[in-house]
Amino acid sequence: MSFWWFWAPPPVIEEAEPDVYPALAELHERSFPSGWSADDLAALARQPGVTILQARRASAYGSRAIMGFLILRVAADEAEVLTIAVDPRQRRRGIGERLLRAGLSRLYADRVACLFLEVDAGNAGALALYRKLGFRKVGERRGYYRDGTGDGGALVMRVDLA
Repeated sequence: MSFWWFWAPPPVIEEAEPDVYPALAELHERSFPSGWSADDLAALARQPGVTILQARRASAYGSRAIMGFLILRVAADEAEVLTIAVDPRQRRRGIGERLLRAGLSRLYADRVACLFLEVDAGNAGALALYRKLGFRKVGERRGYYRDGTGDGGALVMRVDLA
């Protein structure tokens, strides 16, 4: 196993601009059975309370490729993760955790009380990450994911920020 990324600088986490929505849409399509288009992302970004954060490779010499992104929506003092996607070639390198930590920091600074998300009940890697960050199960949704695998069940998870 190669650990070349171990010495690479951490990804840059920043707000995504509209010109990267096509790249985000392509990444989302590679990550999920039902991808979102660039137009879908643009429509979401125009909604009040929505923030799109991207993780991109930090490089002075080459690619500044997008490695992952997170979409959050805030309403009153609660927020939800609409989606989080990490390039399949970049998974298990802490990018999802960096994105979530950046999102949590922003929400905390904005005095948001809690963050919710839904996660595939069979996604052990995501569940481990969310638990590591303090999320706990607060509900279930049967048939939430309709991709033809498993029962499509999702867990609703929450982390308190206040």
